[in-house]
Amino acid sequence: MSNESEWWTSPLEDEDGNLIMVTGRADVDKFRSNPRYNIRVNISQPYDALPSGMPTEKDAAMLEEVLDRLSEELRKDPVGVITGIYTGAGSRDIVVYTASTHIFNKKLNIALEPMPLLPLTITAEDDPEWLEYKEMKELSEIK
Repeated sequence: MSNESEWWTSPLEDEDGNLIMVTGRADVDKFRSNPRYNIRVNISQPYDALPSGMPTEKDAAMLEEVLDRLSEELRKDPVGVITGIYTGAGSRDIVVYTASTHIFNKKLNIALEPMPLLPLTITAEDDPEWLEYKEMKELSEIK
């Protein structure tokens, strides 16, 4: 990930009472103000959870590699911006706002190509108002 001061992390609970660590990105204004970044992509990756719902050390390393590879690819070509990372209850979800699912998909494949095939679930929907980001920030941002 990029500069630590651009991010915050805080614990929340999901609707079932599970601990979810939420990491949000603060420096998104240049993307939010660009009407092209109106598609929200969610990349969900399951893992074997410890009793706490958090990943094992091995899974945590793999999850970080996925995040680092995607972050690096988006630094090279900012076709999308990672705005939130949710980890807990046996799943990591990475939220990205992008202008093009087609181009983003290509970049995701390039980023993850060196890794073994991963059990990812990827969804996309229009979110021109950045409603998911606003809600995540309201619930989790540490000021």
